This record gives sequence, structure tokens and C-alpha cells, in this order.
Amino acid sequence: AQQLVESGGGSVQAGGSLRLSCEVSGIPIDNRCVAWFRQGPGQEREGVATLHTSSKRTYYAEAVKGRFTISQDNAKNTIFLEMNILKAEDTAMYYCAAGRPSPVTTNCGTQPPGTYYWGQGTQVTVSS
Repeated sequence: AQQLVESGGGSVQAGGSLRLSCEVSGIPIDNRCVAWFRQGPGQEREGVATLHTSSKRTYYAEAVKGRFTISQDNAKNTIFLEMNILKAEDTAMYYCAAGRPSPVTTNCGTQPPGTYYWGQGTQVTVSS
């Protein structure tokens, strides 16, 4: 069965950086959408970044554009989220997700969350 395990979360001061990792097992990460979502205290889950691992097309939420970067390492079957210039409002539980195989033309930014496999999450806390 597929398994996604996030790591790299923690506490950081505003302006700092963190790099989240998501090790995927049971399925290859190529030829599909992969994504990072987050859910802050009292907030709904929101998409942060998506990437199609074959087309390399990315999508970022407006709140993180220019600060966050999603990437992949196929050899390690791992997805990353590089987060820079962190703000207090970035505080949330961060979840990685991997979709089912999809064409290179897929717009991952519009993929419904219900189509993904999910990790358990890693907490990011940013203090101002």
C-alpha cells in the first residue's frame, strides 16, 4: 500500500526557512500530480503548491508565490517544499499528497483533494 511520510517541520522565527520532505513508498512519484496542502488553527485545508512530476508544471497559492518552491527527487521517490521568508500566517500542519497517474497535460492546480493519497502531516510554527 502507498505511504507518504512528511518530515522537516518545526518552529522557526519569522523570516526564516524550512525544507519539508515527503518520502513516498508503494507508488512511484513520476507521471502524476504531487502537492502540499496546509491547515492552520481554525482554518480549512488549503492547497499550497502542486507539481506534475512529468510536465514539471507547478501551481502556487498567491500567499506563498515567490517564497515557496515544490520539487521532486525521483531517485529518492521524495517530494520537497522549500519555504523561505516564513511568516506567522504560514503556521499550520503541512500535508503532502500524491495523485494517481495522469497525463502530462493535467492541470494539477485543479485536481480535487479527494483524488490524492495523503501523508499524516508535519507541523510548522512561525513566531513573529
